[in-house]
Amino acid sequence: MPQVFDETFYKSFPALILLVLMFFELGAAVVVLVFLALMMVRIIYEYERGIKFTLGRYSSIMGPGVNFIIPILQSYRKVDIRIKTVDIPKQEVMTKDNVPVRVNAVVYFSVKDPKKAVLNIQNYTYAVAQYAQTALRDIIGNKSLDEVLTNRDEIAEEIEIIVDKETDPWGIEVTGIKMQDVELPENLKRTMAKQAEAERERRSVIIKSRGEVEASVNLKKAAQTLAATPGALHLRTLNTLNDLSSDQSNTVVLALPLEVLRAFESIGKIDEILNGKKEKKKLS
Repeated sequence: MPQVFDETFYKSFPALILLVLMFFELGAAVVVLVFLALMMVRIIYEYERGIKFTLGRYSSIMGPGVNFIIPILQSYRKVDIRIKTVDIPKQEVMTKDNVPVRVNAVVYFSVKDPKKAVLNIQNYTYAVAQYAQTALRDIIGNKSLDEVLTNRDEIAEEIEIIVDKETDPWGIEVTGIKMQDVELPENLKRTMAKQAEAERERRSVIIKSRGEVEASVNLKKAAQTLAATPGALHLRTLNTLNDLSSDQSNTVVLALPLEVLRAFESIGKIDEILNGKKEKKKLS
């Protein structure tokens, strides 16, 4: 059997083993270093901010871009600084004049101080929604029904001022509050509909009466003009007959002036007098 490995090989074998082990250790170290480097890198988007903690204590605010943290020793929490929307569910509130209404609204807010939003409040979104709900009930409870229906913008501004003042220590800025809907009881809706209908009828009667007054004034002026002009009334009569003749379905009733009827009455009396004188002459 031929000798494959000589004495020199056996002497250098431990060195080869050592080289192989060193190579694998170097590769493992590189892998570990790459893994640690990846764990250190954190990407923060433009609309976010990062709150860095070192051994549990606040350290700094991480801006947008590439940031580095020390694994295990440091941690961070992202905060979205964009405007957020929170819906306030419908609340049944009793107004100042003892009318139950159901009102809902929407709150717009953003984080202006990420440090306060993380350190001073546990869940700022839930806190803002709850405080806005409470303020909504308090404000509407001090308003009458007519004020709630007609002054929505003013009520929303009052709620916004109260909520913004309360949430300022939390690092929250309330940018707007809008009332979406005011729901009334069904019986009150019917009553208001009747009231609105009666108001419209009252307006229509007033407008109609004003029109009749204006028409009577104009008719008076027209009558005075016709009376002052000889023959004007006959021309107006003929013009009216001409307008009526265009439609054959109309029935024309010609009204004569009272003076004409009296003239005919006078002619009849004259004939009776003359006839009476003739009969007396015949008898004589």
